[in-house]
Amino acid sequence: MEERQLYVPGGAAAEGPYALRIDPGRAGWDHSALRVLELAAGGGQELDTGDSEWIVLPLNGGCTVQVHGVSFELRGRENVFGGVTDFAYLPRDAHARISSGAGGRFALAGARCERRLPARYGPAPEVPVEERGSGVCARRVHNFAAAGAFACDRLIAVEVLTPGGNWSSYPPHKHDEQVPGEETRLEEIYYFEIDGGGLGYQRISPSRPGGADLLAEVRSGDAVLVPDGWHGPSIAQPGHPMYYLNVMAGPGEEREWRIRFHPDHRAEGYR
Repeated sequence: MEERQLYVPGGAAAEGPYALRIDPGRAGWDHSALRVLELAAGGGQELDTGDSEWIVLPLNGGCTVQVHGVSFELRGRENVFGGVTDFAYLPRDAHARISSGAGGRFALAGARCERRLPARYGPAPEVPVEERGSGVCARRVHNFAAAGAFACDRLIAVEVLTPGGNWSSYPPHKHDEQVPGEETRLEEIYYFEIDGGGLGYQRISPSRPGGADLLAEVRSGDAVLVPDGWHGPSIAQPGHPMYYLNVMAGPGEEREWRIRFHPDHRAEGYR
């Protein structure tokens, strides 16, 4: 892929009420999707889930999610730097409505899937929080829909918060081959927000001839697509903490996150 296809600047993939809409067709792959829904006070949006499962994740503000006669009240949060949030899982082949009395912004992380699981509420206190890495590579991971944390058919999604000046998504790693017990093939979307109007940098380097190759300056509202390749580091500007939402899915029979680290960057304690 060319660089312009991997880096999606804020607003470049806006559509209707969505500040960002990346579906598999737009990304040029088969499974992973991400939308960022913006609702004014008192606003609402209908959603037909189609052949995909979705998680509604508040970025800022709270909302009500209604699906097949069930209603979930999401308290949400002030912003993505304000801690973990509750969320709602929507199954494939369903009709849902998302509404917000005070307004807000809501990520819809999705994946094409086969099984139709029940709609469910994900409480914030049950989200596993992981302190990963050390020193200038320390970061916090909210494993709200990690493979072992919350049941989905295909979807894997986590949030990563990186202190200003730190590196995360390091050492560079990849998951673009299906190797049983060693690596899973997963398409990945990074969605960024930077505190205080700062910036960050995202690197993807090729894992094979002609593979993904990108060095992008990223700001709030930007996204990066990772169809293949070694990805990382993600670098936060000093004084400006970085948030990114990772959305992943792939064709493997097992829903797993198995990665290989770049052999030239095996820095112990940074993983």
